[in-house]
Amino acid sequence: MNSIGQDAIVLLETAEYAAIQHRHQQRKGDKSSYIIHPLGVASILLHEANVKDLQTLQAAILHDTIEDTSSTEKDLEERFGREVTNIVLEVTDNKSETADQRKRHQVEKAAHKTEKAKLVKMADKLYNLRDLLKNSPGWEAERVQGYFVWAKKVVDQMRGLNQQLDQQFDSIWKSEFTMNGKTYPSIPQNVDLETFLENYYQLMAKK
Repeated sequence: MNSIGQDAIVLLETAEYAAIQHRHQQRKGDKSSYIIHPLGVASILLHEANVKDLQTLQAAILHDTIEDTSSTEKDLEERFGREVTNIVLEVTDNKSETADQRKRHQVEKAAHKTEKAKLVKMADKLYNLRDLLKNSPGWEAERVQGYFVWAKKVVDQMRGLNQQLDQQFDSIWKSEFTMNGKTYPSIPQNVDLETFLENYYQLMAKK
């Protein structure tokens, strides 16, 4: 009988912890159980980006725990160690800031993250962009496009680290979505994208 390795056991324990912490949460679009998202981010890293580093995969599973649950930095360090906790902290937004401030700061900080945090952040963005193409959570088309433009601004500062992820982003920037019977490019055409992004920030400031 084949036995699973220690890394697999650690990942299962990490997933169980994340599932408990997110147990009352749902995704905005299709109202699916929230744990599907962090597990999906880890799956992108493992299966699409060929990332086998245990701490990076753990951080992917845990990446929203401090930001969106009652988990604290101390909780994670005691259970999963300092390295995993540091990666999670790097990809955690400050929820005391307004939505537009958080988005501006992601752009400002993206290039300065460690490699492992960049991988988690890129996989998180890729998952969210794919999800948005399938399940727009009641957003207007301009907000969807704004999210894509903003995400591209963040991701472009982290490229060159993983070829497989870069290729997936090259593809998704060319994608389209349909809303109310009309098809839109995910990245708007024939507009000044910096101005479009600033308008998106102003829109998010009202949320």
